[in-house]
Amino acid sequence: MAQKRPSCTLEPEQIQQLLLSCQEAKKSAYCPYSNFRVGAALLTRDGRIFSGCNVENACYSLGNCAERTAIQKAISEGYKDFQAIAVASDMKDDFISPCGACRQVMREFGTKWAVYMTKPDGTYVTKTVEELLPASFGPQDLQNVQ
Repeated sequence: MAQKRPSCTLEPEQIQQLLLSCQEAKKSAYCPYSNFRVGAALLTRDGRIFSGCNVENACYSLGNCAERTAIQKAISEGYKDFQAIAVASDMKDDFISPCGACRQVMREFGTKWAVYMTKPDGTYVTKTVEELLPASFGPQDLQNVQ
């Protein structure tokens, strides 16, 4: 189940690689408290993929989501221009969706890039960051602050 959107123009091979990468990243999840494994794979505009998994902590608020892990890895390597991100979990009945904090972090790097939300069976739905976080606050909102 794939959705086509003008702003999400990935080749089928890119989509498959992104989906495989997020499933693979999920295997590294450190989630001893929730047992809710999540993997993410982030595609830069120049074709590089950065993966991430969720990392929990006994002090719950110090954990990090897979999406933010992937984004932070890319940023730390000098990449800030993203094309898409795919997210995987073990949920069978629903597509995994980024949390609000992850949506805001994604928003920092634009609104028109694709978010592939998957199920373990390989099906997915695609939305843009803007669709996931409408009427958002972003970098341009700080340009007029004095």
